[in-house]
Amino acid sequence: GLGIGLTLVKSLVEMHQGSISASSGGPGQGSEFTVRLPAIAGVPREPAKPAPATANGKPASRILIVDDNVDSARGLARLLKLLGHDVRTAGDGAEAIAAAQSYQPDVVLLDIGLPGMDGYEVAKRLRKDTACRDCVIIAVSGYGQEDDRRRSREAGFNHHLIKPIDPNALLTLLNKAPTGSTPL
Repeated sequence: GLGIGLTLVKSLVEMHQGSISASSGGPGQGSEFTVRLPAIAGVPREPAKPAPATANGKPASRILIVDDNVDSARGLARLLKLLGHDVRTAGDGAEAIAAAQSYQPDVVLLDIGLPGMDGYEVAKRLRKDTACRDCVIIAVSGYGQEDDRRRSREAGFNHHLIKPIDPNALLTLLNKAPTGSTPL
């Protein structure tokens, strides 16, 4: 994997005032992770209702995740759904462009290293499409030098995150992002 799984779990656990610990018998023995979450006593259980807003009360964003690494995309999608966002995924550039036209996302998390049409080209095409002209496009890349960030800006990205994604940095950007496809 890309090393974001445990980081995402840690962030989710800490959001709920919990803790996570790890233990291992040594090399080749595997690892055991223990998650502890506080229980709320005396609260009657009600069926879950769809969240009309995110965990911080901001209206939910429509987020399109574009990544050819299916596990990475699914993990990130789960996290964002838990936070109340409406999330779709796409595995390549052509699928991303088609999804953006029908889904009309507020935010696109776009892997730069896609096979075939790379993320730079996808971003350029999304900016020409009326369905995503004003959406926030966030580059997700293993490269973060100034030249990489410049290329991202030139292609039409609003922000540039480095893999593995820091969940707090992503949440900060999402909290600033407009909803309803309004421009920045």
